[in-house]
Amino acid sequence: MAFSRAALWLSLIVPGALLGGALISQYVFGLYPCEMCMWQRWPHLVAIILAMGAMALRGHKLSKFIVADAALAILVSGLIGGFHAGVEYGWWEGITSCATTVPAGGDMLDSIMNAPLVRCDVAPWSLFGISLAGFNFLLSVGGAILILVLLAMGRKDA
Repeated sequence: MAFSRAALWLSLIVPGALLGGALISQYVFGLYPCEMCMWQRWPHLVAIILAMGAMALRGHKLSKFIVADAALAILVSGLIGGFHAGVEYGWWEGITSCATTVPAGGDMLDSIMNAPLVRCDVAPWSLFGISLAGFNFLLSVGGAILILVLLAMGRKDA
């Protein structure tokens, strides 16, 4: 039971922390996301919703399946991050080359002309040579595997 509970909490904490970090990097530190960065956020949001649903059904057999689905959503985000990191490192070509964020309100033409251009093939930040997309890959894939292993270990205990 403890393994399943840990898997449930990780299925909420991992995507919550990664999505929260992405939003902080955008709104606090001004690291605007490219299109592929945005693609990585959606599966994390799905995983958070699934984890909250699993928490509402805690103790029900269906809860473990929902946690497993959340782990798969986290894995999807990680795989997108791995693809994006490969584009940033120049290992392969990306699907898109740039994106921009246009704020709402005001003069639309001025907003478009002054919007920051964010390229998907250039990492705006890195630590130890690993970009944000690379960290998303490492943490998401590792987190998803850990959640699935914990679920499997919880199954043996039950």
